[in-house]
Amino acid sequence: MAGIPSPTVPAARGRRFDRLALREDLRAALPDATAALVITAGIFAWLYARVASGASMTLQVMPELADADRYWMYWLCQAFGWSGLLWAWITIMLGLVRSSTRPAWLGVSVARIERLHRTTSLTTMGLMFAHALMFFAELVRADEDGAGWPGRLFTSFAEVFVPGFYSSGTGRIAILIGLLALYLAVPLGLAYYLRRATGARMWRALHRFVIVVYALSVWHTLLYGTNVWYDGTFRTLVWLLQLPVAALFLVRLLAPARRAERLRPRGAGTGSGPLWTAARLAGRIAVAAGVVVLLAVAVTGRDGGRTPGVAGAGLNVTQAQVWMGLAVLLATLCAVAYRLRPARLAAPAPAPPAPSAPSGPAASEDGGAGR
Repeated sequence: MAGIPSPTVPAARGRRFDRLALREDLRAALPDATAALVITAGIFAWLYARVASGASMTLQVMPELADADRYWMYWLCQAFGWSGLLWAWITIMLGLVRSSTRPAWLGVSVARIERLHRTTSLTTMGLMFAHALMFFAELVRADEDGAGWPGRLFTSFAEVFVPGFYSSGTGRIAILIGLLALYLAVPLGLAYYLRRATGARMWRALHRFVIVVYALSVWHTLLYGTNVWYDGTFRTLVWLLQLPVAALFLVRLLAPARRAERLRPRGAGTGSGPLWTAARLAGRIAVAAGVVVLLAVAVTGRDGGRTPGVAGAGLNVTQAQVWMGLAVLLATLCAVAYRLRPARLAAPAPAPPAPSAPSGPAASEDGGAGR
């Protein structure tokens, strides 16, 4: 019968990517994106004014950037980076609130928080791409090597969008980390719209790794962000903003919204054995220790930042170490995806005729993978 799914074929087959939900979220994200652009413009004006007045600490490292009119694309790139980090902070906070036990005093519905989390995530990805795009445009404009347009475009594209290609100073690590954050944010952030194909359990598990993207974004900012190259107010502010993230992440581990994820779930379902309980307990202890470390760094300011008048120390992280960390992360993602992959539907055995049975479509046999 037309319009009724076959009992042996998932209803979502052929529609694995939820384009309708993505279009709705993109429309809902328009006010959010508009606010982000307004804030980006304000940050750009502020950075521009600091450069024009000579108050920007960045000029002590790169004095050639003092011409604000000539390097306006670079400062706009920095503005997009700052607003992108702010929106990343907002969306990660919303995600942690959504996945934690909802407090009674919170007057916002779970559905509203989840919708805001999705729209701010889309805005964050747009800001991250704009940040990289403006840096690409600035490199093309600068043309320091005197190459023609094909060479300028190729070299600039490789330096901005090819991980590991940028080979100058701190950018060898900072830009590599930033690119990995961008390229991980897209599949992990859009995993929600593939939940019909992956199953609800897999997309939820994969989406949790977005916290790694956020950590990489903060690390990228501390290594290469304008006005945070020197210890002081700006670096301290970046670190202080991480304290509520770490605290809420700890709350998320101690009181998750889903009962099956709690430290001592009731029943004997999947993930309730002693090994899983020990792993969850170890995770909670590690996050609690991380909160203490963040607090100590924020208070002391000893985070490896530059000090005015003192030559900075060499890089203490190599590209090989970053690639190794990425390999471990990807291996973990693959293991999680394999472990939680949806079970294939077995062909049902032919049922004997049952004249007395009520007519109508058979029950779905997809095991609730899309729920």
